[in-house]
Amino acid sequence: MRSSLLARIVTWIVAFLVGGVYGLAGTIAQTYMFGWFPLGLTLALVGSAALLVAVRLLTGDRWAALATGLGMMIATLVFSGTGPGGSVIVAQTPAGQFNPGIVWTIAVPLLVAIVVAWPDLSRVRRNEPSKVELD
Repeated sequence: MRSSLLARIVTWIVAFLVGGVYGLAGTIAQTYMFGWFPLGLTLALVGSAALLVAVRLLTGDRWAALATGLGMMIATLVFSGTGPGGSVIVAQTPAGQFNPGIVWTIAVPLLVAIVVAWPDLSRVRRNEPSKVELD
């Protein structure tokens, strides 16, 4: 029991740190535009969603996915503010213009909520009686 709890706590800590790395990378990369296309934002969202889904599926634990998402959200919050030199990663844009930073800061918590709240369908499949057809 004790080693199982310790393993889960270590998993949550590692998931939080990995989420923080993805949140930092996504916060920095979301500003890259390829012409009119927000390539950095697209890659950051796809990568973050893939990480969240992978953690949820591989661990089978909502709490690990939540820890990953919290790491992403905290990194986004910390690194999207004004730095000591005045630099801003998530820059303000004039009204009416597309701002990938705003999309990033809203999309990350939404992704986390969807992945964590998604129902565990493995239990439903286990409880169904097997249907074997004989020819």
